[in-house]
Amino acid sequence: MEFFFDYLIFLAKVATVVFAFIIVFGAITAMRRKDRPMPGQLRVRKLNDFFSNLQQRIELSILDKKQAKKLFKEKAKTVKLDKQSKSSQPRVFVLDFDGDIRASATDNLRHEITALLGVATPNDEVLLRLDSGGGLVSNYGLAASQLVRVRQAGIPLTVCIDKVAASGGYMMACIGNKIISSPFAMLGSIGVVAQMPNLHRWLNKREIDFEVLTSGEHKRTLTVFGKNTEKGREKFQQDLDVTHQLFKSFVASYRSQLDIDKVATGEVWLGISALENQLVDELKTSDEYLTARAKDADLYHLQYSKRKTFQERVGLTVNATVDRFIFNWISRLMRQKY
Repeated sequence: MEFFFDYLIFLAKVATVVFAFIIVFGAITAMRRKDRPMPGQLRVRKLNDFFSNLQQRIELSILDKKQAKKLFKEKAKTVKLDKQSKSSQPRVFVLDFDGDIRASATDNLRHEITALLGVATPNDEVLLRLDSGGGLVSNYGLAASQLVRVRQAGIPLTVCIDKVAASGGYMMACIGNKIISSPFAMLGSIGVVAQMPNLHRWLNKREIDFEVLTSGEHKRTLTVFGKNTEKGREKFQQDLDVTHQLFKSFVASYRSQLDIDKVATGEVWLGISALENQLVDELKTSDEYLTARAKDADLYHLQYSKRKTFQERVGLTVNATVDRFIFNWISRLMRQKY
């Protein structure tokens, strides 16, 4: 027990020093960089080299020196021929979208698309590896609009879904000229949901009044603390129905082969069933698709990221340090106990 209290005191001292360090240096950095913008950075990586290096690593392990030498000579000739015919080689620009409820990855996606639209042609292809369970309507509407830019430019857009593309995620996926899904990915959920608690009765029991003043009949329909009315509920439901109808129309405009009334019930389908309902065009993982495309196209992975401020970098370091402290402490206690 004494060790436990000593360790907590030590941890408190460390935390105090670290936070003091953050405040002092954060203030200094903020003053120095107050008017300095924090630009982002676009990284471009050729995936053909990545796949080739993986294969070579295995070949070096299983072949003897003579066989490996012969194989590498043959590959060198192939690479030389590929470079000579590079001008006619199609290109595939690979993007990633890992969606949260606020579609935060949209900020990076918009810059990646702006960059590739400056060089891509209709002979190329944009491939989006999408993973999202959906979120806020306005945020995912903006994310989907970025993909519409690719379609409007006449560049083929392929969307690969390995895990999830539901609700707002499927709103993005449906824009693709081709949708590819793994067999057990989750797709669909073409519906709209909204929910909130209401604490009005709890406040009444404690004799706490909560006033909601509005100007405009439907400025506030449902509220968390005020008294909700049937009229307000009806209007709220009408708004949901309108949003759902717009969602259905949007999906149908890009996937005309769908029986939209059948699939737009809010249900979620696994990849196999999604193919039967024409929510996707093909069952295949993104790895399988890219490996095949690497044989006849140049693959370029685009990743835009914002440069982190000094405060953000320090914050990440502190979080990692605290996590490591807690993990080591718990591990030590577990070893002592068991």
